[in-house]
Amino acid sequence: MSINEVFMPALSSTMTEGKIVSWVKSPGDKVEKGETVVVVESDKADMDVESFYEGFLAHIIVPAGETAPVGAAIAYVAETQAEIETAKSLANPTSTATPATPAPVPVAATASVITPATGSQNGSNHSPERLVVSPRARKLAKELKVDLNTLQGSGPYGRIVAEDVEAAVGKVQPAITPAVIEKQPTPAPKPAPAPVTSVPGQVVPFTTLQNAVVRGMVSSLTVPVFRVTYTISTDGLDKIYKQIKSKGVTMTALLAKAVAMTLQKHPLLNASYSDQGIVHHSNINIAVAVAMDDGGLITPVLQNADAIDIYSLSRTWKSLVERAKAKQLQPEEYNSGTFTLSNLGMFGVDTFDAILPPGQGSILAIGASRPQVVATADGLFGVRQQMQVNITSDHRIIYGAHAAAFLQDLAKLIETNPQSLTL
Repeated sequence: MSINEVFMPALSSTMTEGKIVSWVKSPGDKVEKGETVVVVESDKADMDVESFYEGFLAHIIVPAGETAPVGAAIAYVAETQAEIETAKSLANPTSTATPATPAPVPVAATASVITPATGSQNGSNHSPERLVVSPRARKLAKELKVDLNTLQGSGPYGRIVAEDVEAAVGKVQPAITPAVIEKQPTPAPKPAPAPVTSVPGQVVPFTTLQNAVVRGMVSSLTVPVFRVTYTISTDGLDKIYKQIKSKGVTMTALLAKAVAMTLQKHPLLNASYSDQGIVHHSNINIAVAVAMDDGGLITPVLQNADAIDIYSLSRTWKSLVERAKAKQLQPEEYNSGTFTLSNLGMFGVDTFDAILPPGQGSILAIGASRPQVVATADGLFGVRQQMQVNITSDHRIIYGAHAAAFLQDLAKLIETNPQSLTL
């Protein structure tokens, strides 16, 4: 017999605290091994926290909506129902109850990404805007290519289980009785994110994501950097884009592909600094900055961008953005970048300086492509579409000549051989 503490897990290497988004289990509920107990907001995503032990959720220390440092106790799990009251007394030192065991034993937990919910039932305090999915169901849905958002869960509190996924592809009949089906509410359309408003004199606390961005940017100020600006003609790139846009190709994917292919020739620009020396990465993973609707910034990563065809890369990018907006990215999908792109061209920005992300050697800021009058090689004047790019690099490992040579080759690829991006 024992009473265990559920701790706030470290869901990423940069996470120092987490926010409780919702408790999937309520006090007194049975907890199975591997079952999700709570949903935690890490730096840049919402994650399921699952218990390795069986028992009963006895007491919630940190309620939904509040934050706790990594490693802090957020709940008690009792091995038996008889120990629930004893567990409650641990959170209330003035109680005369005596713990059944000398000391609590930590409960290990693992994490996996969740998806938005369609509703909550049976009095659970689980958020009505989140969807709870068992790890096995999530894995099965990925293998069978089933959209979890189209499913109605038959598990406790609407939890999607493996049988629901199998039923969606016709493998088994869903184990749901007509009575239960009648109780399931019709999923309401997901409301659009509320606009960020400001009230004079009001102090709005940072979100977990915003706090993570602040920490990263402050740490970047200790890195000596330099910047190099280059002008690139985009007539050929624009032509290729118009030809394949209808096939789902995005300009972001084209630019990421061009940068990745150029990095093959300039591996130092894909490297990063460490106290031991220069870290040369085996993969070219292009992170692209995306502004979140509710504030903050996230950088979904196009992994192995140099080795993936432009059509697959565009599909991957679309999926990453959708899941980033829904806070469903797994940590390796936003913290594995080796080179970052920040594009403000869609806002009409000509040129800007980008802040170097922690743990990377370079970031490329991309401005808008505009028609410019230029002098041609034959001494005449012509109009060319041109954009300005500005690279920020870690001067501890990368020097001006390295960055200039990279930009020169990037311009050569975009201006003279953009069709190679589609091969």
